[in-house]
Amino acid sequence: MTNPLLQDWNTPFGIAPFDHIADEDFASALDTALRQHRDEIDAIATAKQPASFANTLEALEAAGKSLDKVLSVFFTVAGADSNPAREALQRQFSPQMAAHFSEISGNKALFARISQVWENKDALDLTPEQQRVLMLTHRSFVRAGAALSGDEETRMKEIKARLAVLGTDFTQNLLADERDWFMALEEGDLEGLPEFVINSARNAGEEKNAGGPVITLSRSLIVPFLQFSPRRDLREKAFKAWVARGANGGKTDNRSIAAETLALRQERANLLGYASFADYKLETEMAKTPQAVRDLLLAVWEPARAQADADAKILTDMMQTDGVNGPLAPWDWRYYSEKRRVAEHDLDEAALKPYFQLDRMIEASFACATRLFGLAFKPLDVPLYHPDCRAWEVTRNGAHVAVFIGDYFARGSKRSGAWCSAMRAQAKFPSVQAPVVINVCNFAKGDPALLSYDDARTLFHEFGHALHQMLSNVTYESVSGTSVARDFVELPSQLYEHWLEVPEVLSEFATHAETGAPMPQDMLDKVLAAATYDMGFQTVEYVASALVDLAFHDGAAPQDPMARQAEVLEALGMPAAITMRHATPQFAHVFAGDGYSSGYYSYMWSEVMDADAFEAFEEAGGAFDPARAAALEEHILSTGGSRDAGELYTAFRGRLPGVEALLKGRGLAAE
Repeated sequence: MTNPLLQDWNTPFGIAPFDHIADEDFASALDTALRQHRDEIDAIATAKQPASFANTLEALEAAGKSLDKVLSVFFTVAGADSNPAREALQRQFSPQMAAHFSEISGNKALFARISQVWENKDALDLTPEQQRVLMLTHRSFVRAGAALSGDEETRMKEIKARLAVLGTDFTQNLLADERDWFMALEEGDLEGLPEFVINSARNAGEEKNAGGPVITLSRSLIVPFLQFSPRRDLREKAFKAWVARGANGGKTDNRSIAAETLALRQERANLLGYASFADYKLETEMAKTPQAVRDLLLAVWEPARAQADADAKILTDMMQTDGVNGPLAPWDWRYYSEKRRVAEHDLDEAALKPYFQLDRMIEASFACATRLFGLAFKPLDVPLYHPDCRAWEVTRNGAHVAVFIGDYFARGSKRSGAWCSAMRAQAKFPSVQAPVVINVCNFAKGDPALLSYDDARTLFHEFGHALHQMLSNVTYESVSGTSVARDFVELPSQLYEHWLEVPEVLSEFATHAETGAPMPQDMLDKVLAAATYDMGFQTVEYVASALVDLAFHDGAAPQDPMARQAEVLEALGMPAAITMRHATPQFAHVFAGDGYSSGYYSYMWSEVMDADAFEAFEEAGGAFDPARAAALEEHILSTGGSRDAGELYTAFRGRLPGVEALLKGRGLAAE
């Protein structure tokens, strides 16, 4: 037992001892942890005593702690700091894990005991949280195929194993395309670029050992390049590389993976008696049905497309005034939109960016949590998996609440996007454990690191997820933190973005990187006035992705997903100068795993609630109203999945919301 992954971690707050863990430790640790978990499951399934909540459901909650430790460390480093050894391990582990959990969900004796407790639930003296854990556990086993037998059971296991492999391959192909491509810039190519873009390009060039500045496919670098570069030829080259990720032919092409994934999901749903994968997936969400999702998205689509079409005409006129003939292209939109923003709002991103220092925005996100929830943040000096990472102890009234880790900078070893995960979730059973939560982002490095306004929103968004984990106060880990319906999980994160827009927050923390001066009032006013600028574009690119995702899963799986994508976009009347936010070959939300499959709409479903929820603060005493903050923690942030999502929101707000607040918040409501 010398493997550090399997030992007790006598570290501050039980943080993983990253400085003692080597890649060679993972495989043997996983084998041991899987064997231990299998033995624990067998003991539960073959127990002689009659099945009870304690010896079955609570025993399941207590099982697998070693496995949790191994996987939490591995998947953290595999996603945020990958290397060839870790990529090989991920390909090895994916089918192992799929087989392991298929074995558990297919354990007939175990399912019989869970069913026995479920059938006797009314005679048991269970707390509301225990009733919820029982219902969710029983339902998850049924939905995993526990009631199947014979050839159907065998086929379900095969499907799960294959889907695990495909999801890993999709992720690694996308990472390879993002890591391998870059566009070298000569000194003359830097003309027109603001200093922060040039600095980021030089830093990226150093990482790539390119001998000069480069543009990579990191969103935090390529988007400002598309905004500011007057070189239409370079914008076109960079944009085409960006949207071609996963579709370049050869071994990293994801198109056949997407097709096979959709076919297997459809077969999986049919085995369980559902007409489509969307019917299966949405049954447990707030939306419940594909039609409810479609109704929401189309209600937003029409005003968004109308706004985007009107904006496109203005940008086309600007482009033609520059002497560029022909239609507005996708690599033109951001460039001319930025020029229009400067003209109409007198708001220059290059002048704005020095006011959004990464460190100050971290301070701002912490300060809001202090005012709302009484949390305090103290830096921790502990070994982490990469020098870029930072850690803080989170306390309230002097008592330990959580450990928060931030990993903010883009690098070639990190997959794209931003995410939050709990390396250890909050629970009180079988013993009290405080959460260890990590936010991972992909911001461009700089000295100091400067964020765009959109980057700052991302930071607040992910910290909202972190608060959901850190303020969790439930008994059982299976309903802790973000273990909620997919279309509810984005509520805390999207709601927290609103505090970035609070004038007093910007006044205090948006200070100039060189002078330290606060953002001038006239600039602050312009930032807030421009909050819904270009919202037609942003909404169209998102909703198009969500509707394509839904179309992939609602009905028969398409044999050619790219053709189906084209059909959906044509039927919608997709503006020619806007592309999906995530085209199919790079749609990791949907194809890197089941997480957001048939569920990408959930950001907008949650936005309906977050717009309405922030209105509750404004209607009360303002953004920091203590009564509303206490209600938010009591009914949403602390409760995890211990109650139905609709019940939780109604408890907080008194009712469920309509789409009106969302349209108003996006500036798309009819005047």
